[in-house]
Amino acid sequence: MLFRRCRRPVQRCLFLTIAFVVVTMGYFTLFYVKDVLLADDKRSYEPGKRGAFFIADAGGHSFKDQEGQACVHPQLELWHKELKKYFQGTPKLHCSARRNWVYVQNGTFRINETLRQVYGDINCDYEPQLRGNSDFSVVKGDVVVGAQDGAALKSDFFQVLCTSKDGTTYKNIHSAVVPPPEVIDRKDNLPAEALGLNVLMFGFDSLSRMTWLRNLPKSHKYAVDELGGMVLEGYNIVGDGTPQALLPILTGKTETELPEARRGHEGAETVDGHPWIWKDFQKAGYVTQWGEDGASVGTFTYRMLGFKEQPVDHYMRPFYLQAEKWYQIQPAYCLGSVPRHVNMLNWIRDLYQAYPNKRKFSFLFHSEFTHGGYSEVRVVDDDLRHFLRYMNDSGYLNNTVLILMSDHGARFQSVRRTVQGKYEERMPYFLFRFPPWFSQKYPHVIRNFKTNTRRLTTPFDIHETFVDILNFTGATKGNTSQRGISLFKEIPKDRSCTHAGIEHHWCACLNWQPIDIKHRSIMKAAKALVNRINELTSSERSLCSPLKIGNVASAVKYLPNDEILKFKQSSDSDGRIADLSDTMNHTELFYQIQVKTLPGQGLFEATVKHVVVSDTFYIDNREISRINKYGNQPQCIMERLPHLRPYCYCSSQPPNEDSAV
Repeated sequence: MLFRRCRRPVQRCLFLTIAFVVVTMGYFTLFYVKDVLLADDKRSYEPGKRGAFFIADAGGHSFKDQEGQACVHPQLELWHKELKKYFQGTPKLHCSARRNWVYVQNGTFRINETLRQVYGDINCDYEPQLRGNSDFSVVKGDVVVGAQDGAALKSDFFQVLCTSKDGTTYKNIHSAVVPPPEVIDRKDNLPAEALGLNVLMFGFDSLSRMTWLRNLPKSHKYAVDELGGMVLEGYNIVGDGTPQALLPILTGKTETELPEARRGHEGAETVDGHPWIWKDFQKAGYVTQWGEDGASVGTFTYRMLGFKEQPVDHYMRPFYLQAEKWYQIQPAYCLGSVPRHVNMLNWIRDLYQAYPNKRKFSFLFHSEFTHGGYSEVRVVDDDLRHFLRYMNDSGYLNNTVLILMSDHGARFQSVRRTVQGKYEERMPYFLFRFPPWFSQKYPHVIRNFKTNTRRLTTPFDIHETFVDILNFTGATKGNTSQRGISLFKEIPKDRSCTHAGIEHHWCACLNWQPIDIKHRSIMKAAKALVNRINELTSSERSLCSPLKIGNVASAVKYLPNDEILKFKQSSDSDGRIADLSDTMNHTELFYQIQVKTLPGQGLFEATVKHVVVSDTFYIDNREISRINKYGNQPQCIMERLPHLRPYCYCSSQPPNEDSAV
């Protein structure tokens, strides 16, 4: 596990004159050196592959330019040895081999033509499934007898019974998007300064950023490499569980700051009166959509009283209240021949098809694979990538900000009993992607956003970004006096968890402290660094002199937050009170050292991981920087092996070895 580097103030450091970390990916193999096991710099998303340990960040950014940043988040290992065993294999999904007889298309009822050729005439009746007078009831509409292929549907959700000429039957529940007249007639009421972007947010429960990379590498790669998405590497939760993650995003407030809504508590009311951000979008003329699976454990209905009135234009809770009754007679994770997660993704597609000329705010949240599992969600990867490609190729993302996210990392699984697991719980996945024209029109916004991917960010910031989409201020600088800061503004480097409203036991920022440069561990770390550099040039030993330690110029020790290690769980059912009785100890320490080498007076800076139990030291190539001029010192390999320039001191030196490059 390598940590992002947050340097000491400039007045206490040498200025970074030249920093070359140009070691080719995958060029070096795994090195073992006396006293130190050195991990290579290959980057891979394949589980179980040796050497696939280090991820700098999802966008390939370097954190070496973050001088003076108050919050340093851990740079976690993708395949940490303590976690790797939990993420093995890809489960198979076997839905019915018999294709569903019925499907929906742009709000219409369709009968599968191929199956009509197999079974002959097919007669279908369907029963609309409608929301009752609360979040806990569903009422049935009038049965549509003899539904015609291509006819407009009467409701978003319906149960269908089809019978063929030979008596074969088909029963299932389906979802669609059927625009009500009042939504179709809704007028645009955008504020003059609004950006006019659609908002499409899709998320999974309990996926840390690292676990998303482990289990959904294809969709992540497509979102980042093909679509240009940006991942918030410093995103930090502000509380325990899904409500504490989603309420700040959707209302800008914590649960304790909102009216009492917990079932059984004095004065509790439904959550209708909360300042939901989708209400603001709806007032501006947007069509709104919200849904989550797991009706029995809904975010706002498990502990809370839910909504009295339907909160958005298209609300998926009635569907899942009924659909979950079908699960016992369906193949696992399926609705007939369609995987349940695909059905949810299709509901987003249906919204875009139903409202081609209206602005849209959509948020769907999936938990079935991830709430208690490790690798089950891998079956979603290809389907999610296909969905993203479809949305992009269809032009639906041309005016949409796409957000892929999670609420938090694993909270209950065994992985949570490791130090890295505790950090991962606090650092979920969050990606934003803007249409290409947006970066051209608002280059300063994208510039700020890219900067903010490496700063401390929170759910409150997501809410403020939504506010900025509706009421764009154009401001370029954030202010730490505000708990939430729009990601369109540059988040200050000196932002701390206190500024951001994060309690200490949820704060994933690292503590750092100076350490004596003569400390035994520092001297061993320095030796490991020099050994590592010499390994990099070993193939050219006839030309490049072996280096030795001149002196250690400085050293800093990074420590995990003690309150994170002490945090065991929330001691109340609402996730408001922390149980800090855990006795977990530090198993890994991290040092940032500056070492001067001889010959040549090279000054190198590196982050070194110290595994305490085995007393071994790990260094990643990308975490080694040459921070003073090397001039003509590497002239013997300069043109042939440019990636070795920072490390090679040629045995035969030209007269002016100090000339800069």
